[in-house]
Amino acid sequence: MKERILGLLKSPGFSDALPEMDGIPLIKAINALLPFLYHGDAEIKRRAVMALGHRVAELADRDMDEARNVVRRLMWSLNDESGGIGWGSPEAMAEILARHEGLAREYTNILASYTQEGGNYLESEILQQGVLWGMGRVFRRWPALLRRAEPSILCFLGSRDASVRGLAARLLGELGDEHARQALEGLLQDRAEFQVPMDERPSVRRVQDEAREAIEKLQDAKAG
Repeated sequence: MKERILGLLKSPGFSDALPEMDGIPLIKAINALLPFLYHGDAEIKRRAVMALGHRVAELADRDMDEARNVVRRLMWSLNDESGGIGWGSPEAMAEILARHEGLAREYTNILASYTQEGGNYLESEILQQGVLWGMGRVFRRWPALLRRAEPSILCFLGSRDASVRGLAARLLGELGDEHARQALEGLLQDRAEFQVPMDERPSVRRVQDEAREAIEKLQDAKAG
């Protein structure tokens, strides 16, 4: 089953191959997809995240409890007691929530808690990248739910990791957090480059550009 799933994930016409995955029983497909969240190839991981979000959302429409179990497995992988690291779990969790409103209503606050030092704050910068990307994904689909969850993004602007700084700046602009303006202005000379995760076509950005665009969004929101 894993070899079959990997073949679909590697397919040049991945979007066209997705219907073939629909012929695989949901639970079997989901269990086979989960290990590919750890895959070293960024494109395989991205496709696994997308396929998992699609299949778990479909599962939720049929059996909400089983879908909750999948989300809980991802949450467990981010728990210190799990013995693992949880690579790819924040992105997969976010993709699932973006695709299913019922699950988003239940778990968006958990996703946001991974940014909160009084909550389930994640120390790993790679996991932080996943969480920040994921919250942007959920926000663009369910903005009110993420705002109510009160993610704590401002502290990430001071990260030593350029990807974390850039993704945090982008998210703060989308959230319209006026309190972030001064900190964003402090990044306008930050020329560090980073690759945006989960992009279908990998792109390199500079932190200062994300900060500038975020400030522009804040100005537009204030003017509106």
